[in-house]
Amino acid sequence: MSKTLVAYFSASGVTGKVAEKIAKVANADLFEIVPVTPYTSEDLDWQNSKSRSSVEMNDATCRPAISIKIGNIAGYNHVFLGFPIWWYREPSIIDTFLESYDFSGIIIVPFCTSGGSNLGDTVKNLQKLTKGAMVINGKRFTQDTPEEEYKKWIDEIMA
Repeated sequence: MSKTLVAYFSASGVTGKVAEKIAKVANADLFEIVPVTPYTSEDLDWQNSKSRSSVEMNDATCRPAISIKIGNIAGYNHVFLGFPIWWYREPSIIDTFLESYDFSGIIIVPFCTSGGSNLGDTVKNLQKLTKGAMVINGKRFTQDTPEEEYKKWIDEIMA
């Protein structure tokens, strides 16, 4: 029997709402990727080159610490991985999450939230961080995406 996880990082709450909808439709476990040091609105100011998020995204080696870990990632066949798009890619905390586990044999399905940017090179980035996993093309959602669209997308992936 296939077991599914929806893991997500949400800085403003939008990705969290989308992740909850996906978990409900997919009948999946839900896990929030929570940073040890929460992001403030000042940290997220993308127009400030000295803001925390700007500094992290300009340093490819940055790995923000995560406060909670999953017990057994190997128990999942599919991991839907959600995050906001920052600087045309996944936030660095997603890299921390992926490097914290062995995803061998797991299908990773990224999904993102954004005002307009799509996943860009994210699939390539995720594949490099998850040797032995299969990262498939994901999708961008908004918090207003109708449930039928989630269902159609998930049914195509799980078929």
